[in-house]
Amino acid sequence: MFGRLRFKRRRDAAPEAPSGAGRAAAAAGVGAARTEELLRRLEWTVVRRLDGMLQGDYRTLFRGFGLDLADLREYQPGDDVRHIDWNVTARLQVPHVREFQEDREVAAWFLLDLSGSVDFGSNDMRKRTLLTDFTTVMARLLTRYGNRVGAVLDGGAGHVDASVVPARAGRRHLLHLLERMHGTAAASPGDTNLRVLLERARAVAKRRSVLFVVSDFISTPGWETSLGLLARRHEVVAVRLVDPLERTMPDLGLVVLQDAETGEQMFVDTHDPAFRKRFAAAAEARETALHQAFARAGVECLTLETDAPLDLALLNFSRRRRRQQGAGAGAIKARVVLAGAGAP
Repeated sequence: MFGRLRFKRRRDAAPEAPSGAGRAAAAAGVGAARTEELLRRLEWTVVRRLDGMLQGDYRTLFRGFGLDLADLREYQPGDDVRHIDWNVTARLQVPHVREFQEDREVAAWFLLDLSGSVDFGSNDMRKRTLLTDFTTVMARLLTRYGNRVGAVLDGGAGHVDASVVPARAGRRHLLHLLERMHGTAAASPGDTNLRVLLERARAVAKRRSVLFVVSDFISTPGWETSLGLLARRHEVVAVRLVDPLERTMPDLGLVVLQDAETGEQMFVDTHDPAFRKRFAAAAEARETALHQAFARAGVECLTLETDAPLDLALLNFSRRRRRQQGAGAGAIKARVVLAGAGAP
């Protein structure tokens, strides 16, 4: 129940999110004009700004992004040490590097958790809105350069509905993807099972692709292994949706909390310091467990918060990855120097 809490309607709390039927009705009313308006708004406020700052970097932002192995040859001074093939080098006792051929048609998949828990938000921005904005911005950045984008949409409750959007290019396809997102409401009550979404993605994404798993990762256990299996073949980024209220419970007095997915209710006294302390401790434990799961799977995490600018989060993530790649290249170069010094 932790992390899916929703405040019941009262004057000093956020309004309760609409029911599943209400969300479905609202989603059905979202037309092409509204989707076009959303895309145009984000193009002006976020995409244009990011496009200038990331220009020349977006293709190298992800390891192996759009590259196919073409050949192997001996290492020469000036070669990128990150392309050294250590297996061949050890076998031949001479450093060899991989040569790549750029693949212009890159596929990016968005694995979207649209379960009931993403309807939560303690301020003007809900996690579902943040999910939509991120997907729109990143998909538009990719399709502007001719890359293909697709999506697997999960309504929760332990199953993935029929909403699989094939990977294609173009603005019209992006608008179609957004309309399908708006039309996918949360399923009937039940706990989310991310493993089902991740396993479906393994069946859908045949070629090596970039996968964005966009979720608050509030799920029944067991999804961690599936995430690791995806990361063996694809470049996977876990995009985590977070609301400040999921980390710290403020003093609101006596409130009724409701699980957004199961409907379970609990009457709590948030004025009790001991309760708020236990809540914070549980949030910290969950935070630690998630980061450990991502590390075991070999997946990097991009955290998006409902009270923070989206473009700033993307820029910080891009800079952090470039620093990590630079540090990794430096370590590999040192290994090459040492190997050369010890060679006969």
